[in-house]
Amino acid sequence: MKTIFLVGYMCSGKTTLGRELAIQLGTAFYDLDEMIEERAEMRATEIFARLGEPRFRELEREALHLVAGEPAVVACGGGTPCYGDNMALMNRLGLTVWLTTSAEVIASRLTQPEHKLKRPTIAQLADDEILPHVIEALGRRSPYYAQSQLRFDSTDIETTAATQATARRLMSELTLFFSCCHDNS
Repeated sequence: MKTIFLVGYMCSGKTTLGRELAIQLGTAFYDLDEMIEERAEMRATEIFARLGEPRFRELEREALHLVAGEPAVVACGGGTPCYGDNMALMNRLGLTVWLTTSAEVIASRLTQPEHKLKRPTIAQLADDEILPHVIEALGRRSPYYAQSQLRFDSTDIETTAATQATARRLMSELTLFFSCCHDNS
């Protein structure tokens, strides 16, 4: 199995769906943001505040190299595909899947305190500023996400049962993708 890189904007379901997909596939799961935080021994918000975004992106690249080529599901940070040649690297060493959902659904998820506080690029925004921010950021990032080999609607992940069903749908699409379009090496 190739490395499956899940890309997309914040709260598009990369971690939630990725964990479940890895369980269903019987493979390892990695969350790049969690790996970065563990290696730096500080939260992403602290890294951004104390070391700056360029250092965060260096740590992100290092984490990406650690998992690339492994048979695993990897939840990438929302900005991972947008820096350096990360997207080309992921496309070369695995399968990239762009998880999509509407800006409104993303904004709704981001206004929940458990999501908002751990995301340095929106933590200081008022709730009514989040949707315009998401729309603008998606406009900038979509050209990078669009380089993914597969696009998948990840809207329905609000409950455990919905997440499990969505992961099964994604697994079916991955199987179809590999059997129709690519060798399964």
